[in-house]
Amino acid sequence: MATEAQIPEMPRVKLGSQGLEVSKLGFGCMGLNGIYNSPVAEEEGITFFDTSAIYGLDHANEIMVGKALKHLPREKIRLATKFGIFKFDSTQVVIKGRPEYVRSCCEASLKRLNVEYIDLYYQHRVDITVPIEDTGAHPRFTRQYLEQNKILCTRIEALAKGYGCTPAQLALAWVLHQGDDTVPIPGTTKIKNLDDNVGSVRVKLTESDLKEISDAVPINEVAGPRTIESFLRLSWKFADTPPKASK
Repeated sequence: MATEAQIPEMPRVKLGSQGLEVSKLGFGCMGLNGIYNSPVAEEEGITFFDTSAIYGLDHANEIMVGKALKHLPREKIRLATKFGIFKFDSTQVVIKGRPEYVRSCCEASLKRLNVEYIDLYYQHRVDITVPIEDTGAHPRFTRQYLEQNKILCTRIEALAKGYGCTPAQLALAWVLHQGDDTVPIPGTTKIKNLDDNVGSVRVKLTESDLKEISDAVPINEVAGPRTIESFLRLSWKFADTPPKASK
């Protein structure tokens, strides 16, 4: 674990247009299998924690995050959770976005998290139902695409040595430099990896550096889709909702 003297000052940024301020580096809670990481993350300046009603069996992730929050100064924490994914398994994804469902989900999340309010409550996937044709959750890591993508990883490893950081830190630093409204939420179950993630805020990149990194991993050379196509189509970037009928 990093000592107090080693912990870099964590920048804070505005997220959205309604005044919400969060730590520049967030903490994705999906992979948590215990409550120990959140207090350590807070000690290192991370105050933005992102979970979801769908994470964990029987909503276990929200319950664990709620327990961890009892050991943290709530007024300094920015808590995010998500609604919308009613079911997600190897056979189908079921999305719900009706107002009454959203309200019931929010009330249930408040109870599981054992908090009076949620700082950021947002839609995990847009409300359309599409059957999953490809059950591979992460296509870029399948045998079909892995070898090609390992070449790109090798390039990042070489660049990271030049910048005096780890490949993970370089990747996070690149994301951190994409704008003040860009907040990565890497998750981890290991404290040493959390320390590594926090160290990414020390990596300073110029416009020339950002171009060098982008050029090393051209988007057209990345093999395979980011996720299963039917799941990707439900994200905010591609999905749309029907217009509301006028009364």
